[in-house]
Amino acid sequence: MINLGILISGRGSNMESILNFLKSEVTSVCPKVVISSKSEAEGVKKASALGIPTMIVSMELKGWDYDKELVSILQKYDVNPENGLVCLAGYMRLLSPEFVVKYKMRIMNIHPSLLPSFPGLNSQKKAYDYGVKVTGCTVHFVDEGLDSGPIIAQKQVPVLDSDTYETLSERILQQEHILYPYCIKLFSEDKLVVKGRRVIVTL
Repeated sequence: MINLGILISGRGSNMESILNFLKSEVTSVCPKVVISSKSEAEGVKKASALGIPTMIVSMELKGWDYDKELVSILQKYDVNPENGLVCLAGYMRLLSPEFVVKYKMRIMNIHPSLLPSFPGLNSQKKAYDYGVKVTGCTVHFVDEGLDSGPIIAQKQVPVLDSDTYETLSERILQQEHILYPYCIKLFSEDKLVVKGRRVIVTL
């Protein structure tokens, strides 16, 4: 059994898609806790409505001082490096190197571009403004860099001539809601093998 902790900062749409997927599918993933960096995050209410314990860590600490609080909560809910998976779902803080090392290759993130293109914030707008013809989303393991960890899976989204930034962002988000639960399921089935920077799916 994989015990799941989800970190959020906002509306929690990817969190919601993950939790709904786990309710509807037979998997070996057990959602244990949702932790928000903001008390007013809409995702906190959504998680509570789905029956998942929620915690807020909004204190003005930085780096490992902050992340030690995260680790304490995760371990309280039995999301440990040995049996756990931590998923970032719109989490707007950078994890400290100490946290990343502690949960090495057990932290996933979803990013709204085809990495390594357009890392960081506002990726959809960057892609749109750049004029790319294809963009998309990426699920990757988290390392000590910014959106630089080994890529698990990607989904392409064509940029239509009729697109606005808003319509493009919405179509990317739709694919995120499909791709992220799929990658979590693969992880839970032990079907992801990391070789250097490559993640091989063993189906």
